Amino acid sequence: MERIATAEKIRLVDLGAQYQAIHKEIWSAMRNVVENSAFVLGKHVKDFEGDFAAFCNARFAIGVASGTDALTLSLKALGIGPGDEVITAPNSAFPTAEAITLTGAKVVFADINPDTFNIDPAEVEKKITKKTKAIMPVHLYGLPAQMDELEELCRTHDLKLVEDAAQAHGAEYKGRRVGTIGNVACFSFYPSKNLGAYGDGGAVVTNDEAIADKARMLRNHGRHEKYCHEIEGCNSRLDALQAAILSVKLKYLDEWNKKRRQHARYYDELLSSVENVITPTIPAKMKSVHHVYVIRVRDRDNLRKKLKEDNIDTGIHYPIPLHLQPALAYMGLESGSFPRAEEATSTILSLPLYPEMSKEQVERVADAVKQHAK
Repeated sequence: MERIATAEKIRLVDLGAQYQAIHKEIWSAMRNVVENSAFVLGKHVKDFEGDFAAFCNARFAIGVASGTDALTLSLKALGIGPGDEVITAPNSAFPTAEAITLTGAKVVFADINPDTFNIDPAEVEKKITKKTKAIMPVHLYGLPAQMDELEELCRTHDLKLVEDAAQAHGAEYKGRRVGTIGNVACFSFYPSKNLGAYGDGGAVVTNDEAIADKARMLRNHGRHEKYCHEIEGCNSRLDALQAAILSVKLKYLDEWNKKRRQHARYYDELLSSVENVITPTIPAKMKSVHHVYVIRVRDRDNLRKKLKEDNIDTGIHYPIPLHLQPALAYMGLESGSFPRAEEATSTILSLPLYPEMSKEQVERVADAVKQHAK
């Protein structure tokens, strides 16, 4: 197959295509916020919080300024701080670890399941100490972690379970939507997420009224009422304009996730015969929302170069494991500390996937991978 360098570019994510389909509703929602000068908290945020909680089948959703803040404030709402330890995965985005250290707690890593890329409960159990206060699994790439085993560990050792669901809006584990399995869950609305704002945003989701109440106070300078600050908090309110935008998008999210799954299955089919490519593993009774479609290939960097020449975008989520990040060098963890995570980071490649992709685009990407994978 001859490469055609002049072919139309296939983006990793095409937010413009999504915008074109709903732009009239988006501008109407934004205009309503501006014309009513309802910029901070208020009706638009409250309406979105109620709708998003219902989407997750949860009692409460608290809109905050970012997914990072959702993680940090959730941990603080659970009373986690200096002297405590929180166990999480080493192959996530940096905010997963950063949120733990921002509370004053110590981040502790446990290696992953090499098939799913998610944290391995058996490895988690090895890391539990008297200082451990919580386990924070990441539903990486939109696939739920092994929550039954993690819930059992939390029951046995009296720990809190915090879901990092930043990539998993609408994902399901044995019939339950993520966000309702742990004590609290944390979502990001970064623009490229399955449910993305037009800027930063996040949400804390929980069925626990006390956690919800504490999170609301923490995001708003530690207060319920103006000028009366009961605790020390911060300014982490979800912007009303972003809430209005998210409310429009939320109506389409189930359908968008369905299309992501369809594209992923088609990739699976087209790439099934490629000897040097490993496609994603989705365990039984789990429903991924495929935030990204990640293959594993030995000569990853060469394949990525060839796809770029074919005008096809790719990504690496994530190229440097957390324990090897310069900012965490003080932990003293060297290469080889978490071999499964490290092996994954050297072979993973994210292919283009978004709801508006056409069947022909999926085929073009798959054909290019077949041609160049070594």
